[in-house]
Amino acid sequence: MLYWIGASLSAMICRIFGRWQVIGHENIPNTGGVLLCGNHVSYIDPPALGARTGRPVHFMAKLELFQIPVMGPAIRGVGAFPVKRGTADRGALKKAIELLQSGEVVGMFPEGQRTMDGKLKAAEAGVGMIVLRSKVPVIPVALVNTEKLLPPHSFLFHFSRVKVVYGKPIHLDDLYDQGGREAVEEVGRRIMAAIGQILDEYRGKC
Repeated sequence: MLYWIGASLSAMICRIFGRWQVIGHENIPNTGGVLLCGNHVSYIDPPALGARTGRPVHFMAKLELFQIPVMGPAIRGVGAFPVKRGTADRGALKKAIELLQSGEVVGMFPEGQRTMDGKLKAAEAGVGMIVLRSKVPVIPVALVNTEKLLPPHSFLFHFSRVKVVYGKPIHLDDLYDQGGREAVEEVGRRIMAAIGQILDEYRGKC
């Protein structure tokens, strides 16, 4: 219940301030484990990404957020789980894999943190490890203009035109049987390339 209340509030904010448009919602499977991977340029990205999926999304979020009074219990209450950034957090990776293998939707931002210049960075190793272990499809998600809706270092929403574009599922079957660093890095490269292609297509259409 708490998740859907949050999703409704997020959708309302995005509609009022962002005049948002959601594209490709049909690409999200109705059942089964799936990993949603998006670019990350604003604190509004997680609720914007998850508000119209039709299924609860378990977000991997930095540990520091869970230590903030009120916010910590709230984000845990909507199904998020913590990750220690800058480390190989095996607990967070295990949690993500378990959720995916049990048929849940997990959301993450492969770059590991917000990018202030809007340019895509390389994916961290965690996303590759999760995909190779869970063997679920990946939905690349482009978040367009969310940094204008809620700019860095701002607590106020600004009027903008936001698009959330869910791409077609990426199946990485050819890498499942490969081990090692090269396969992990290749997963990250393919995911970021797919996100980049969607961003290139829709950035100029807002």
